[in-house]
Amino acid sequence: MNFRAMLLILLAVVLQGCAGLRPGYETPTVTVSSFRALPSEGGMPSFAIGLRVINPNREPLELVGVSYTVSLEGHEIIKGVGNELPVIDAYGEGEFNLTASANLFAGIRLITDLMRNDRDSFRYELEAKLDIGAFRPAIRVRDAGEISLRPGANKDTGV
Repeated sequence: MNFRAMLLILLAVVLQGCAGLRPGYETPTVTVSSFRALPSEGGMPSFAIGLRVINPNREPLELVGVSYTVSLEGHEIIKGVGNELPVIDAYGEGEFNLTASANLFAGIRLITDLMRNDRDSFRYELEAKLDIGAFRPAIRVRDAGEISLRPGANKDTGV
């Protein structure tokens, strides 16, 4: 390959990188809008996790994917991914739900702890990474709160 061709390729790569930079771009806000236990089969708890995304920018936010981890009482019981996510309109907001089941071995440790401690409310922690496409930094979310493991005990509108 000659020098001109290499220079042309390098220039194209640099221009592509500059196109990803957007002056005035604000990082979208992501919050947990709900976290509730679902009726489970086989004894392992399942959860519905609602996320609300606020897009403060002039272009729509196309979410490519999400990866997340949920811990209950310090036990990392759920790891998951999702890719069927909505497009959040410019200067708009949207919500979507993630449904996840507990990891078998982590769930067993959690159930053992539950049997030792007679209570129905537990502390949760959620970490999520939303992929918004190439040349853009991922949105990282951390949230914590209390959840009851009794189905229907947590409201959809709050954590």
